[in-house]
Amino acid sequence: MIRILLCAAFLAHIACGCCDCLLSYGKKGRLDLKAIRDPERMRETFADVPLWQPMVSIILGTLSITVFTFGYLALSSWMYGYNRSLSYIMLAAAIIFAVPIAVHHVICGLVEWFYIRLGRSDEAREIVLGFQKKTIITMVVGYLGLLVFLVCLFIAVAAGRTPLPWWACFFNTLPLMMLLFPAKLPAKGNIAGAVMFLGLMLLI
Repeated sequence: MIRILLCAAFLAHIACGCCDCLLSYGKKGRLDLKAIRDPERMRETFADVPLWQPMVSIILGTLSITVFTFGYLALSSWMYGYNRSLSYIMLAAAIIFAVPIAVHHVICGLVEWFYIRLGRSDEAREIVLGFQKKTIITMVVGYLGLLVFLVCLFIAVAAGRTPLPWWACFFNTLPLMMLLFPAKLPAKGNIAGAVMFLGLMLLI
């Protein structure tokens, strides 16, 4: 059963990565921090972007997050057989990660949808970015939960508290993100998450 859930989480991370791309790319290229700071560049990036694009990202992304959450819960349950304390911490961390990050994903999609719907004006930009800044706590809390989960998993595997070989600790989003960080790839977090679940699915 655990392998089924890990496989589902692997596929869900891939789907969620595609949803991130729907939010990050327009016909004029990729939206980056420089484009967000520049009203004209932001307007050009979202020129001709259809309204269905952020909406599909919201719906499919929320479903993907729901599905891959079961993978994190499955790993928490699996850890219970080897270290109960870490298992409980991972369970709490998985929930703290999943709920706020789903909310954050919806907010990001709504921000883009309303920006496009309101004509990509300077006023629309100020409104949506102001709303996003005021709700950024959802992202912060979510990723703090993920960090706790990943650190617990890394320590447990590296310290030999599970049947997995020590090198399996590198099938973990944290070190994988460090490797992917210099690369100019979209959805790095979801790529790393997909690799983690694929690796653990083959080893567990």
